[in-house]
Amino acid sequence: MIGAGPVGLFAAYFARLHGLKTIVLESLSDLGGQPEMLYPFKKILDIPVFKEITASDLTKRLIANLDGQVDLVTSHQVQDVESAGDKLIIDGEYQVRSIMIATGNGAFKPKKFPLKATPEMEDRIHYFFKDPAQFAGQKLGIFGGGDTALDWANELANIADVSLIHRRNEFRGMESSVDALRKKGQVNFLTPYLPKKMTEKDGQLVIDLKEVGSDTMLAESFDQILVAYGFRADNRFVKKWGVELENGLIAVNRSMQTNVPKIYAIGDACGYEGRVPIIGIGFGEAQIAINSIMRDLFPEKSLTIHSTSIN
Repeated sequence: MIGAGPVGLFAAYFARLHGLKTIVLESLSDLGGQPEMLYPFKKILDIPVFKEITASDLTKRLIANLDGQVDLVTSHQVQDVESAGDKLIIDGEYQVRSIMIATGNGAFKPKKFPLKATPEMEDRIHYFFKDPAQFAGQKLGIFGGGDTALDWANELANIADVSLIHRRNEFRGMESSVDALRKKGQVNFLTPYLPKKMTEKDGQLVIDLKEVGSDTMLAESFDQILVAYGFRADNRFVKKWGVELENGLIAVNRSMQTNVPKIYAIGDACGYEGRVPIIGIGFGEAQIAINSIMRDLFPEKSLTIHSTSIN
């Protein structure tokens, strides 16, 4: 299994239910993928069974389901896959009979804040955070206009003085999130502004903001800033293995198989007509893929399909 986000972790669990020995390789230092890295505190509303569950709790439950019976390897970004008879060799180290790619949008790196910063300033610039309490009582600047910036503002406005800075008056994130923030009245909206210069004074970051379309300048001071300018993420690395992409996504058939034998893809890494990019869909794809792998590896066996018959 390549990728230890929610879909990869569930796939590892489902593989274990079928008696498959599984190793999970994750490029990040922690398990849980982007939900755990970007918004562990956010309540997710579209996970089957749960009316709502935080990303952090979801990760914990998925890991607990593995019962320590799945090998989990973090900080390992897969580079090479070679075929050796009926086996596949990963990075010259792991010999497997099937590979499932569950990398979401791929290994990702945050787009950096565009202003020159000293090491001391960098300590006050954040692209991820685990515990909102670390910002309690502080003056925060959140830069960005997507869902991540809006989620951060919604969470942190309860404990900190938050300003949301975006280059447009319109936000890319969900309109309902913007409406909720405006109704709260706890967030200072600074739009449309772009950061132009950053200095440090009296232990704070002083950021000069230029209004888009005019020469108006505004200087704002923050204890910390959070940057949600998006991520450079892709799955193009699989092309080295001969795996085909369509519109940047891994092409799969109805069994979640790629064009390369014994390599499958699930979750937001894969693409097919009509796919909806939500975690619940990825869980279903994991089950389809594991059943396909079982048929491939053990064609002589009668496959258990019904959930109540799996043990």
